[in-house]
Amino acid sequence: MAKIVAPAASVDKPRRDLVRAVVRFAGDSGDGMQLTGEQFTTESAWAGNDIATLPNFPAEIRAPAGTLFGVSSFQLQFGSQRVYTPGDRLDCLVAMNPAALKVHLRDLKPGGLLIVNTAAFDKRNLDKAGYAANPLDEPTLAERYRLHKVDMTGLTHEALKDLSLNAKEKDRCKNFFALGVVSWIYTRPLEPTLEWIGKRFAKNAVLADANTRVLKAGHAFGETAEIFSEHYAIEAADMPPGLYRAMTGNRALAWGLLAAAERSKLPIVYGAYPITPASGILEELAMHKRFRIRTIQAEDEIAAVTAAIGASFGGAIGVTGSSGPGIALKGEGIGLAVTAELPLVIFNIQRAGPSTGMPTKTEQADLMQALYGRNSESPVVVLAPATPGDCFYIAYDAVRIASKYMVPVIVLSDGFLANGSEPWLIPDVSTLPPMEVEFRTEPDGFFPYLRDSATLARPWVRPGTPGLEHRIGGLEKQDVTGNISYDPENHDQMVRTRAEKVRRVAQEIPPTTINGPATGDVLVVGWGGTYGSITAAVDRAQGEGKSVASVHLRYLNPLPPDLGHILREYRRILVPEINSGQLVRVLRAEYLVDAVGFNRVRGLPLASEEIHEAITQLLGSKS
Repeated sequence: MAKIVAPAASVDKPRRDLVRAVVRFAGDSGDGMQLTGEQFTTESAWAGNDIATLPNFPAEIRAPAGTLFGVSSFQLQFGSQRVYTPGDRLDCLVAMNPAALKVHLRDLKPGGLLIVNTAAFDKRNLDKAGYAANPLDEPTLAERYRLHKVDMTGLTHEALKDLSLNAKEKDRCKNFFALGVVSWIYTRPLEPTLEWIGKRFAKNAVLADANTRVLKAGHAFGETAEIFSEHYAIEAADMPPGLYRAMTGNRALAWGLLAAAERSKLPIVYGAYPITPASGILEELAMHKRFRIRTIQAEDEIAAVTAAIGASFGGAIGVTGSSGPGIALKGEGIGLAVTAELPLVIFNIQRAGPSTGMPTKTEQADLMQALYGRNSESPVVVLAPATPGDCFYIAYDAVRIASKYMVPVIVLSDGFLANGSEPWLIPDVSTLPPMEVEFRTEPDGFFPYLRDSATLARPWVRPGTPGLEHRIGGLEKQDVTGNISYDPENHDQMVRTRAEKVRRVAQEIPPTTINGPATGDVLVVGWGGTYGSITAAVDRAQGEGKSVASVHLRYLNPLPPDLGHILREYRRILVPEINSGQLVRVLRAEYLVDAVGFNRVRGLPLASEEIHEAITQLLGSKS
């Protein structure tokens, strides 16, 4: 173990004001980087900052320690002004081992803070990371970055030397030392983390004491050690008053269902098979059964979707959730809901594929699957949230539309939104759009496919309602009567009617919001989790005097009625996506516009710097 150097006596160090900062904690997947990042996020929320986060971890339950592919990281951007993304380049990187340094150093700005745990830089870990020599000894590292070598492991053991914990148990506390140091550097309050430790280890006083000690030791080290010459303050952001909480996308989807159950007064039945990154929705909903929520962990994806369809037939709101591979298995079931014309909500938390792909990495390559990925003509409504908090409103809207139009609705979230978080203003449920659900009870004049003139929705009938016995199923039905029919003209009519019903959902879509001038040189069109990166890039371009605007689509089928007119008001159209170009194909086909795709498929969110560069290049090209 390296020699422990006691920090100098407490001295007043200068504090510099910043507008925003980007911090990343990185280490082995057993180093607690996700927990550290989450607690730092909570501290920043307590400080009143706007925040955006990016958790990033390996797919393996326990990846081999010290390896490059076993690195886990958590990135956070926090600021006193609006924060749209977790940040492109890092102001501060905390590297707990050589592998974390090698994987993430390229993202650190020149002159950025680099804090390393020197105890982990032994020959064994250096060999695993592919270093021939210790990079901390290279003068170029200290010349390019503000390198701070800290023996976090040794200082953690020193703080815990009188506690009855073994060496491995003490090692597990070192992430709190790192958190303490960075909390001091950015003037974060320790109270929320201390409160969390007290609750988390309420039944183990020794571990509660250990983590508390180490957190405070790291904070004191930052305050007193001579290697840190200054620290930073970021004022609270100017945000609307109200009650906030840090909200992840998966939790927001679950809470949106809770709100829908409350407003509709109907039970919600959520059928799902565990799959990354959608499992968190099932886990969250299972904790809220008092809110008319029933959860079913099915034995497979087909059972999950058909259980949800059965619930809808029975008069509940059927919901199912998965990721791309699971949605593929649910395809036949979704088609059944289409032809039976039952309300069904499907959450697709997109991940990198194909097949198993990279389960913990983000992607948005399931748009074509959502639009066309079922046999025959099988149209459904497709929605996509823009931010983690927006997932709440999208989930609520999905239930409202599904029950109003008697149609399946697919919600395309993604891994970035699912695990990322932002400050979320908790709404008053009474202010949400009304959700009036009616069941047919009058037998006179009843037919299963007798339609509402405005929505084309067929009547929703609870089984067992006297005089309203009827049949639904996978076979084609005769219009109005619901009798099984193989008539060619009837089939053509039913296909067109189901498609028209989806198109009529367009009357629910509000006017499209344009970020920027109503006409100009470039319009950037996005959907899903690219919202933050696109908005940051467009705002930067507008600040440079460029004639650029953006629109972000939350409704993907049907598309907004005013979108065609908006597209024609700009000279060039740029469509950034985390796929090989899917929405851009839809726009070119639907509106005959010469849209240009900007596509990266790396399992990571798009960088706003790259989108800004693409805007600049498009402005410089000939029309």
